[in-house]
Amino acid sequence: MKSKSKKFILWFKQISKKDVPLVGGKNASLGEMISRLSKKGINIPDGFAITAKAYWYYLRANKIDKTLKEIFAQFNPKSLASLKKTGQAARDLILRSEFPEDLGKEIVKAYRRLSGISSPEGKTSPTAPVAVRSSGVAEDAPRASFAGQFETFLNVSGEENLLKAIKKCLASTFNDRVIAYREEKGFSQIKFALSVGVQKMVRSDLASSGVIFTIDTETGFPNIVLINSIWGIGELIVKGKITPDEFYVFKLTLPGHPEDEWSEDEGPRGNQYKPIIRKNLGRKTRKLVYNRKGGLKELSVPQQKQLKFSLTDEEILTLARWACLIEDHYKLPQDIEWAKDGKTGQLFIVQSRPETVHAPKTAKTYEEYEIKTKKKPILTGTAIGDKIGQGKVRVIPNISKITQFQKGEVLVTKMTDPDWMPIMRLSSAIVTDEGGKTAHAAIVSRELGIPAIVGTQKATKILKTNQIVTVDCTQGLNGRIYSGKVPFEIKRYDLKKIPKLKTKIMINIGAPEIAFKTSFLPNDGVGLARIEFILAEKIRVHPLALYHFSKLKNKKIKREIEKITVEHKDKKEYFIKELAEGIAQIAAAFYPKEVIVRFSDFKTNEYRNLIGGALFEQEEANPMLGFRGACRYLDKEFQPAFRMECQVMRRVRDTFGLKNVSVMVPFCRTVEEGRAVNTLIKRFGLKSPDLKIYVMCEIPSNVILADKFLDIFDGMSIGSNDLLQTSLGIDRDNAKISYIADETNPAIKKMISKVIKLCAQKKKYCGICGQAPSDIPEFAEFLLNEDIESISLNPDTVIKTILNLAK
Repeated sequence: MKSKSKKFILWFKQISKKDVPLVGGKNASLGEMISRLSKKGINIPDGFAITAKAYWYYLRANKIDKTLKEIFAQFNPKSLASLKKTGQAARDLILRSEFPEDLGKEIVKAYRRLSGISSPEGKTSPTAPVAVRSSGVAEDAPRASFAGQFETFLNVSGEENLLKAIKKCLASTFNDRVIAYREEKGFSQIKFALSVGVQKMVRSDLASSGVIFTIDTETGFPNIVLINSIWGIGELIVKGKITPDEFYVFKLTLPGHPEDEWSEDEGPRGNQYKPIIRKNLGRKTRKLVYNRKGGLKELSVPQQKQLKFSLTDEEILTLARWACLIEDHYKLPQDIEWAKDGKTGQLFIVQSRPETVHAPKTAKTYEEYEIKTKKKPILTGTAIGDKIGQGKVRVIPNISKITQFQKGEVLVTKMTDPDWMPIMRLSSAIVTDEGGKTAHAAIVSRELGIPAIVGTQKATKILKTNQIVTVDCTQGLNGRIYSGKVPFEIKRYDLKKIPKLKTKIMINIGAPEIAFKTSFLPNDGVGLARIEFILAEKIRVHPLALYHFSKLKNKKIKREIEKITVEHKDKKEYFIKELAEGIAQIAAAFYPKEVIVRFSDFKTNEYRNLIGGALFEQEEANPMLGFRGACRYLDKEFQPAFRMECQVMRRVRDTFGLKNVSVMVPFCRTVEEGRAVNTLIKRFGLKSPDLKIYVMCEIPSNVILADKFLDIFDGMSIGSNDLLQTSLGIDRDNAKISYIADETNPAIKKMISKVIKLCAQKKKYCGICGQAPSDIPEFAEFLLNEDIESISLNPDTVIKTILNLAK
């Protein structure tokens, strides 16, 4: 029997991952999966590889190898003209040449055999469609990924067309981009070989296809599977021509995950869970299908089909399980291509390679900004965050002018509300006249990681549009705005050297999109997950407008809601889905650590800002002290909305398996309210004995009657922002009296001290999730000395506070 190294053709089942030098990374992986993973239930289409041995034989038989040396001897890598000339000459050499007779016959023989295998009737069919894919022998090497740089040809039928496609693949060894990449990475231009894979086509033109990553591609977070899916053949995803459906599956509660724990009674640990923690409908307006003459053609997708997900939930979970098995086999994150056969309904994995473009980005350092100037600032205010932002000023006097804003500018305005979110996301920094540490602009800028200075009182008068400024939030609460671009440095801390404190350090978070990244910070879980950000950003519609949608009489509002919720006939399901997915991303990011999710704590003015809000909310003179928190949940008119929130928590815990979620009741004024809300929570289905229900301690009555509240709840989380306001009688948004707002006030410290001691006596949880520990080092020290169980901080102050407390 011939050794593998002497063969021109190898079937996938004859290949393993050891054969990369012979068949390249792509083909070696297909062979490895067919031989090792098919037995685990993963479907991989059959096929064969034309080896690197065949490539060199083709070159020598046509005397191309010598001519290539002469061509590359003249190549100037610094000249674009030389690159184009060299590439064209090399490709022409290969395309003009012919297959040696014995090699051509061997390829045709293998193709006929593959056609016979692929035919349902078992008859030989030389015109069976195949995919012809290039596989570079250095492809997906640890220091270089040639993925996507060589040619691929789909729906190739017939022996003559197959040989032409293979020849084009061989020629793609000298594509201009490949030559430039090899030069950059230090690979030899003429010692680099190519293998070609010939694989049975999956009829995804009649169904769907796409890609899978076994890691979050933006952050390197390892515990999710990301699946993209479109109708038809998946090339449109690769080319970025279409927005695919997007699915996130949480690995650690996925049934059949390699690390799934088994018990004799229950089977896999997560056997009942369906942890699809995010489903985003893409804009699938076009699709690629078979062309009768070979190749592909592009068609429009009917409107009705655009609004349907291109995979069912069961198919999503199957692909996620397969992806986990593949990743576990290779012990590396994977970039996988999959396809669904529209004739048989079967799913297939058609390719898998190491994920190299978005390699794991597990945070090992922490950045801290430091300004380098002795200049006097032109304006000051209250700093939010601890970063520095620079850019052109854009003064926006009111919401009607937000279309003038350009990405990267510094937003300057009087104050913001949720309607401003589209441009706040795009800003390099935010500056407002009004507001304090807990105003809308402050809360949102923290969530987005954008530096902001609030309560300047006169920013809109002093700063001018197109003026260049530097916004400095690195000097404690005193935010400074400098004219021009001021130099600054960024310090980095080694996270491995961050000390561990006796007090738990938890995190305050509300924006699901930053959860994966934030989880890399040293932490003991989430002390406060706010759902208001998800309500304002993802849902945008008042919950009662969704609940009573069919009864709404305002046609304009109905049209607006219909547009936002187009994929849902049941508008209640839209609310439950979006909120559950937002919470699930946060819970998954920190799993299995505790994540305390606070039920909604919007005030009436904030609820009125949601679409349809004015239909259900009255105007209040002082919303801060009005219809909010526990009394809202008990109100018969609002109760359907609270029921939906409870259904959300059930989905997160019981469907996704994120049992690390606890819940918290805000602004609970009386013990009677607390008892009634607790009863309501259980009535609405949250009856699990392992569910913790906490209460916010943010009103003097919570402190005075703390022992009574602790008889009802599993613990208290101190909201120092509202406790300060309700105790000292101040308005948080009034910049003129913001100097009174000081959590180190003896009255506030005495109240907090009492609560901490009482919780300890009753062996109940006690944490703090207010703003003060993040901003005031001496206040954080006070909490540490009082032996509070946990301090929950904003992400941008976690490292700094730990280092300060460790001293």
